Amino acid sequence: MSKEKTTIGAEPIYDATKLGTSKMIILGIQHMFAMFGATILVPALTGLSVSATLLFAGLGTLLFHLITKRKVPAFLGSSFAFIGGYAAVAPMIDGQPNKEMLPYACFGVACAGLVYLILAGLIKAFGSSKVMKYFPPIVTGPIIIAIGLSLSQSAINSCSANWWIAMVAIVVIVVCNIWGKGMVKIIPIILGVISSYVVAAVCTAAGLITVENGGVDFQKIHDAAWIGLPVKFSDTVFSVFQNPDWALLATAAITIIPISLATIVEHIGDISAISSTVGRNYIKDPGLHRTLLGDGLATMLAALFGAPANTTYGENTGVLSLTKVYDPRVIRLAALFSMIFSFSPKIAAIIGCMPGATTGGVSLVLYGMISAVGVRNVVENQVDFSKSRNVIIAALILVLSIGITYSAVGAISFHVGGANVSLSGLAVGSLVGILLNAILPGKDYVFADDEPKDTGVNFEV
Repeated sequence: MSKEKTTIGAEPIYDATKLGTSKMIILGIQHMFAMFGATILVPALTGLSVSATLLFAGLGTLLFHLITKRKVPAFLGSSFAFIGGYAAVAPMIDGQPNKEMLPYACFGVACAGLVYLILAGLIKAFGSSKVMKYFPPIVTGPIIIAIGLSLSQSAINSCSANWWIAMVAIVVIVVCNIWGKGMVKIIPIILGVISSYVVAAVCTAAGLITVENGGVDFQKIHDAAWIGLPVKFSDTVFSVFQNPDWALLATAAITIIPISLATIVEHIGDISAISSTVGRNYIKDPGLHRTLLGDGLATMLAALFGAPANTTYGENTGVLSLTKVYDPRVIRLAALFSMIFSFSPKIAAIIGCMPGATTGGVSLVLYGMISAVGVRNVVENQVDFSKSRNVIIAALILVLSIGITYSAVGAISFHVGGANVSLSGLAVGSLVGILLNAILPGKDYVFADDEPKDTGVNFEV
């Protein structure tokens, strides 16, 4: 009797070993490429090390998978939510990293990671249902939609560096996914990145475009060494305690810890999105306490060694939606590749020199797909919008999240003691949605009984 053939991209695949080792490796590389743009952007904006970022994105992901019993297909990359915290504690000086203050900011982020651990303990003690009753589809759906839409501006800004280069990535992704066959159909992200990068490199070499308008900086790649250590002691939190300024440490902690409340909400939204995409309730099994514990420990580990805070990545959820390959082993391969590449400054330079228009084109597709997952989360869970409570909750989450994000101030700021605390639009919208769902009558979703639907996004002819 012949072995049943697995049709790639035709149906959900939970065991990627059926595809063979070579295809698993390619899928892992694709996930690594998916997280590159955003992961590399965070150290670029904050002054943190790119190599350390790649190393602890990989280590953090593996730690997360260990704690979650290797069940959740999530990749942990750099968190954008803490950029405001880094900017407040260690602002750039004339466009250059504030090397003196960055370790203090990292200390604050490590303290924020402790909040995850505390909440994980409470959920373990009292049960996830007690917590998740505050996060039904009418809350998580619009939050997921808002996550994608809030990221859209960064994608457009990146694309604007050179729309022609961005369009190469977009067109290749769409064509490969719609009309591609076999592996071509499930690796559109890699093909989009490579195609756009090559076109940009050729155009730069030919003198058609410059680095400033979407070209590749070959000089940075040429100057970088092939092998090097990704972590420097001077960049770590441990260096601070050689001669600590306790007032600065306290200020950094007070300034950055409140951000964790927003990122926890985002974490729950991301895990809900992954659950919806894959069709399995990861909030129940392995449990929200384990996903929070994994995220928190990964953030603490990264911060202590001078890397950005980690978070579950929506970009990789988008890749899951595209490929329908839901095996966590593929994500762990991506983590290993990220760690290997972290020891090569040359590779880090190649990654870092990827044109913004290329990452923008890829992000344009992936961010849109995150929002689409949120839409399907609402639709497939049959949220009743004939009820005024549901309309009001969804409306305020979306308007506050997106409106504040794109407002002149960009955040809601207030003073706590001597520290200035800023809440992003997503944080404000999420908190308002959670509060309204808790106090308004007419709840129609019971977490203990309902399961997430298969709401992943797939582009099919």
